[in-house]
Amino acid sequence: MTSLTRIVLDPHDTAVRADLADVDSLHKTLMRLTPDHTGPTPRAAAGLLFRTEPGPDPTLLVQTAHAPDLTALPTSYGTAQTLDLTPLLNSLAPGRTMRYRITAAPTIARSAGNPTRHPVTGKRRGKITHLTGDDALAWWQRRATAIGLEPFTISGLPRPFPRTRYARSAPYFTLTQFDGLARITDTGLLTHALTNGVGRAKSYGAGLLSLAPV
Repeated sequence: MTSLTRIVLDPHDTAVRADLADVDSLHKTLMRLTPDHTGPTPRAAAGLLFRTEPGPDPTLLVQTAHAPDLTALPTSYGTAQTLDLTPLLNSLAPGRTMRYRITAAPTIARSAGNPTRHPVTGKRRGKITHLTGDDALAWWQRRATAIGLEPFTISGLPRPFPRTRYARSAPYFTLTQFDGLARITDTGLLTHALTNGVGRAKSYGAGLLSLAPV
């Protein structure tokens, strides 16, 4: 059961302040909501995706592959409400218009000037370039089309990258929040994107795609 949990955070709580100041700490807190996972990609195995929501109160949206264990949250962390996404996933159909929102990390791999070759394929590894402005909008247009959506409208709002305690060594991404209306073109591709996330930086609050009927 894919679940979406909305957590209205208590900004006065010590654990909340620590998590909002350090996205690695936030990631560890949210992983406690899921069953224990082992292997090289525990976040992906748990189906964990999350993002911060704009508004007067600090709010988290957290998606997991199973119903979360909310008792694992620190005491006084906030008020949480969980929704089963199965009805939404089952309602997806080609031609249906949906409202969407996603905070993503638009990037492109450019090979020029990068001499490093992939150890298996032998191809040159592309240098990751972060996209903003019109380039970011064009990135989302391409990515949305590839995951089974045809955007009618797109608005892009730069979002601050979540802070990390060790900023010098932590990866950095340029995040953009995309909102708009889109028509569903492929339910299989779209369901995969909804449950697995879109783009990079999924451990840093990017990649969670949300849909709502118009």
